[in-house]
This record gives sequence, C-alpha cells and structure tokens, in this order.
Amino acid sequence: MVIALTQNTSRQREILEIVFSNGWDYMRGVLAGGKTDEPQLPTPAVLRNILVELGPVYVKLGQLLSTRPDLLPPQYIEALTALQAKVPTVPWSVVEVTVRQELPQPIEKIFAEIDTQPVAAGSIAQIYRGTLNDGRNIAMKVQRPGIDTVVKQDAALIRGVAELVSGTDFGKDYDIVALADEFINAINAELDFTKEADYTQTLRRNLSESKWFEPQQLVVPEIYPELTTRKLLVMEWLDGKPILDQELRPGQPRSPSEKRRSEIATLLFRAFFQQIFIDGFFHADPHPGNIFYLQSDRVALIDCGMVGRLDPRSQQILVEMLLAMVDLDAQRCSQLAIELSESPQPPNMARLEADYERLLRKYYDTSLAQINFSEAFYEVLQVARENKVMMPANLGLFAKSLANLEGVARSFYPQINLLEEFKPLITDLFSRQLLGESPLQSALRVALDLKALSLQGPRQIEVLLNRLSSETLQWNLRIQGLDNLRRSLDDSANRLSFSIVVGSLIVGAAILATGSPSPQFSILITVLFAAASFLGLWLIVSILRSGRLR
Repeated sequence: MVIALTQNTSRQREILEIVFSNGWDYMRGVLAGGKTDEPQLPTPAVLRNILVELGPVYVKLGQLLSTRPDLLPPQYIEALTALQAKVPTVPWSVVEVTVRQELPQPIEKIFAEIDTQPVAAGSIAQIYRGTLNDGRNIAMKVQRPGIDTVVKQDAALIRGVAELVSGTDFGKDYDIVALADEFINAINAELDFTKEADYTQTLRRNLSESKWFEPQQLVVPEIYPELTTRKLLVMEWLDGKPILDQELRPGQPRSPSEKRRSEIATLLFRAFFQQIFIDGFFHADPHPGNIFYLQSDRVALIDCGMVGRLDPRSQQILVEMLLAMVDLDAQRCSQLAIELSESPQPPNMARLEADYERLLRKYYDTSLAQINFSEAFYEVLQVARENKVMMPANLGLFAKSLANLEGVARSFYPQINLLEEFKPLITDLFSRQLLGESPLQSALRVALDLKALSLQGPRQIEVLLNRLSSETLQWNLRIQGLDNLRRSLDDSANRLSFSIVVGSLIVGAAILATGSPSPQFSILITVLFAAASFLGLWLIVSILRSGRLR
C-alpha cells in the first residue's frame, strides 16, 4: 500500500505539493510511507485550505467530517461545515454532450428552451433552468464531465491513507478504514442521481401528510423520472429565494410579516421533527441555501442528496436524551450514550458521568429558552468522543441537521423558543413510541405475545422445577476478562514451579558436594549444577521476553 501511495503520478505529486506547501508534517510522513503515530491535525483553517486546494473529492470528505462531532473537536466542525469547492464553471458546449448522451430522445424533442448559463455550480454538478415542450419549467442537474474518474482516483488514495493510519491507536479506536469506506460509499451515491431522485420522492411522499403542520405549506420538488439518469436529474423548477436572502429581511420587498415568520419557523421545526422522530428518514443538509421562500408564500426543501436514517430504537433514545438534557440529568445522559454506543469495550462510567455532570452544570442558571440545543448536543457527542465512546455515523447527521435547522430558525425568526415548539409534540411522540402508529395493531401484537407466554410459561416452570428436584440445574456464568486472568495465574504458577525445581537442583547438588564425593558423584554434581544453570537462564530469558519483569 505504501508503494501505491508513493508512485510518481501527477495526481499524487499534486497532493504532496499541496500538503507540503501548507506545512502538514504528519500527512507528509504518511504519504511518504513514514511512521504513522497518533494523528496530528493541522489547525482548522489550514485543514480547510488543504481540502479546498485538493479539489471536489476532498471537499466532500471535509463536508462528511463536518457531520462527525464524535470524531473532531468543535472548532474543526465549524471550519468544515460551510466548506465549498472552488471549481470553475464547465462550458455548456461540454455539458451538452453529457445531456444528449443521457436523454432518451434528441434534446430538441424534449426541451423547448434551455438557459445555457448555469444557475448554480458545485463540485459534482451544475444546474440549469429550462422549459419542456409541454410548457413545464424545470431545473436540470448535470454531472460534471470526468468527475467520476477523479473520484475513483482520489477515493483509492484516501482508503490507502486510512489503511496506514489504521495501525495507530486512533485508527483502531475510531475504525478509520470503515470511516473511509463510508465516505467512498457516500460520494459514489452522490454520483448516482437516481438515488437523489429516490430520496427526493421519499421526502415528498412523507411530508405530504402530517398531523403537526399543513403539508400544502411545505414543498419538495417533483422529480421527472422518465428524464432522470445516473448523470442527469430533471425536476420541477421552484420560483423563490434562499430563506435568509437579503431581499427577505424586514422592510424589503416580498418580506414576510413577523407573524408569517413565526409560522414558517414553526413549520420548519415541526417538519424536521416529523422526518427525524416519526419517519426516520430526514433531509440531512438543511442549510439556508437548501431552504427556499417561494413566490407563493410557501417554503421549499431542495437538494435532497444527503439524507439520514434513524431506526425506531435510536429515535426513542434520542427523544429521551433531549429530555435528559432539558432536565440536566447527567446520569441519564451517560446511560443513553452507552445505549447508542457502538464501542466494543465499555467506557469508564464514573468518568463519563462526571464529564456529563461538568458539561450540564454550566446550564444550571440558564433559561431553557436561551439554551442552544444543537450546540449542547454537539458537546454531548464531544464528551462521548473524549471517553472513546463510538457513536453511530447517522448520529452525526442528526446533530448537523439539528444545528442547521436551529441556525436557520433563529436567524429567520430570532424570537423563536425551541422548547415551546417541542413541548406540544412530546405527548404525541411518547404515545407513538408506546402504542405505535396503530394502537389496535399494537394491542393485537401484545395479546399474541401474552398468549405465547401463557402457553410456554407452565412448561418452562415445570422444566425448572424438575431440574431443581433432580439437582441437575446448572448456572452458566461468563465473566469478562476472566480468561486473561486465568492465563496470567497459570503463567505465574508455572514459573513458580520452575523456580522450585531449579532451587531443588541447586540445593541437592550443594548437599552432595559437602562430603568427599567419588568420581561418579562429582559427575552427578556437575550435571545437577549445569541443569540448574541452564534452566535458571531459560527462566530469566522467558521472563525478560514476556516484558513483565517488575
């Protein structure tokens, strides 16, 4: 792998030059095949500059890392959150080739008009506005030509570096290879626009019904699947501006009233809580550029390429953790963190609880309305990271989504009280967790479980009583770490026995040597002393090789 990383290719030379010019000595050693000790990150600003200079793939890597507060300190998360690639716009003459290759018919038979100037350009794709022959206005997302080749090359390099770092304690604790694979899978998924189309349609379907808000007030663009391929995404065009655009500030044209701002903030909050805690499928990148205020006085969610998923168990634990944070209950936070954890080894519970107690103590005299819940949750994940408690990757997406949502809501309507917004939903959330979506279905499931228990219970009690009366009842206990202790005791006992044998040989030879030994006895004495010396030397060498000479 070191050879693969240090081959003299133009891309690897370019990476080395960028790393050298920014002074990241640790990564210089990794790429040169040197010793990989504990990773030494550059400052957040330097890391950000390196990723931007390295190009679109590494910018995506930085964006992924910004969703992992369980891996990086807060200052790095903040520096990477708004990371954007500096890429030049690809001319329409080049993009048109891709469009014609992907469309099922000639472009003239499908489009009445296409604006050849992109309305947006990113590291993966460019977006154009157009009109279909039937009059529908559309947005067309076209993959940048050649980006798949760049992704393939850089992904191989990133995985190679991850394999080198995996030998360190840091690499083992956080499973760096798995993190690299997660990133590679994520960026490969972004290269397949049919996946984004599926995500968009799922969100559109989920948000079309709700008991918490009026679904017609929230828009997710319609996808045109007959025109969508892996490299081309065609969707409904929505007239509007990013929700925090200058034109939307008070006093400017088309600015919503204070009452309407309050309603929109509540709408966004409830829509995302439905996605997270009910649907378990949520838009994971709700930054201000992906939330639009439309000309029709509605709100739209766009760019659904990054989504998160939560299973029912995680949903339940996260609700309880938010309540534990509101109650400033450090012990409960510790217990819930362990329940969410993917760590192979249990952490030091006393230390974890003390750290959470210290974290939550600073909120004791703070009004609940003033608490920044996303910041507090980031700190909860940071404490887990410091205690080597591995959290699921989707928890980072949850934290990022919550942080972006809270930032947008507070900027759009500063008077918002998130706790007051959350209170009306708590009862409904707990009732859903207890009874499910269908109380009748849940009751029938409980009845079936009780029936099975009533049928199996008497038989199991009979078996237990028979074993008690016949004295054949056995208890199987497994104590963690007992095997290591047993091996250590066996080694100690063996060495003690060995030492006794060596001592006995020496004492026996000394007793024989006190008299006037015959030639035969002299030979025996010499043999005994030689054997004792050999065995004693062997014992000393084995102890030294074990590294446990104390």
